[in-house]
Amino acid sequence: MCAKPYTAPMQTITQPATLTALPLLPPRAEMERAFLASDATYNGLFFTAVRTTGIFCLPACPARKPLPKNVEFFATVKDAVFAGYRPCKRCRPTESSAPDWVRGLLEAVDQNGGARIRESSLREMGLEAARVRRYFLREFGMTFQAYCRARRLGQAFVSIRDGAAIDDAVFDSGFDSHSGFRTAFARLFGKPPGQVEAGDCIRLAWIETPMGPMVAGATSDGICLLEFSDRRMLEAQFDRIRRRFAIPMVPGDSDLLQQLRVELAEYFAGARREFTVPLVYPGTEFEQRVWNQLLAIPYSETRSYQDLARTLGQPGASRAVGRANGMNRIAILIPCHRVVNQNGELGGYGGGLWRKRILLDLEKGKKEGRSLISTAPQS
Repeated sequence: MCAKPYTAPMQTITQPATLTALPLLPPRAEMERAFLASDATYNGLFFTAVRTTGIFCLPACPARKPLPKNVEFFATVKDAVFAGYRPCKRCRPTESSAPDWVRGLLEAVDQNGGARIRESSLREMGLEAARVRRYFLREFGMTFQAYCRARRLGQAFVSIRDGAAIDDAVFDSGFDSHSGFRTAFARLFGKPPGQVEAGDCIRLAWIETPMGPMVAGATSDGICLLEFSDRRMLEAQFDRIRRRFAIPMVPGDSDLLQQLRVELAEYFAGARREFTVPLVYPGTEFEQRVWNQLLAIPYSETRSYQDLARTLGQPGASRAVGRANGMNRIAILIPCHRVVNQNGELGGYGGGLWRKRILLDLEKGKKEGRSLISTAPQS
């Protein structure tokens, strides 16, 4: 296991449907007024989320109103769900105009804690997978399986975001019993909650960025995880980290995570080009060689997969380089976004190609990158 500092700026944005059309929110003061007044004319324009309950609602929700300081605002269902919030059971923001089959499906997801519902199960319910996928993409901005994944991770996101004490997290996270919470916690973090506070552990924290929330993890030696909360591989990355480090993960904070927050904010503001927070990134020998080459790519420059393979002395290994690039668990700091296809096209990116383009534009000082950062919806 090696700890290594790196220096490079970073920036972020709330997830847009396209690079040219970000979902802009009304001014916060206007949204607070509409929410406190339960103004139904704002339904569909934004969603309100309450930090103290972990629930998101329609603006017109009749439930008791929290203090404005405890409220976040989101442009889409996807943003709210991947930020760790679950739909309100009173105003039902995901069901207000949904057909009956969608309401039944959403209820099944909630009852099963977001467990994966396979195509065979959908067929047994009389639903076509393609139809379900199209509806969720159109109405929620994500596939049905992505919605299930977000709901599975949602309660963990709440604990991570709030840094809650384990004992306090049981009922605050929506579980009806301690046994249910312990089972869910152990499934995600590798050990029951009572075993995570002794000895070294990976502390997980929530970091808000202009490009969407990120989950960060740190051992006592350095940062070992930085991923966007909506990344498809996030659950698999949790599992790999658990196996690689063989220590439990627990919501919390640390000096290293605080340093990471400061450096990321400076990166997004254009005031930092290099990160100094230490990193720990165990992997196979080949993976670590690739990741070390990523760290060597200067700010604002790019390399192709073929370039990296040649640098490693294995010119025929560009596909293997691509796989190792995709396995990177520390986004932005280990700058896999700086790797492109040989023809200059972006290629792939676990956080979404729209984020990759914005990061590259930002680092190159292009007006488009900075304007997208500055106009990103803020919660």
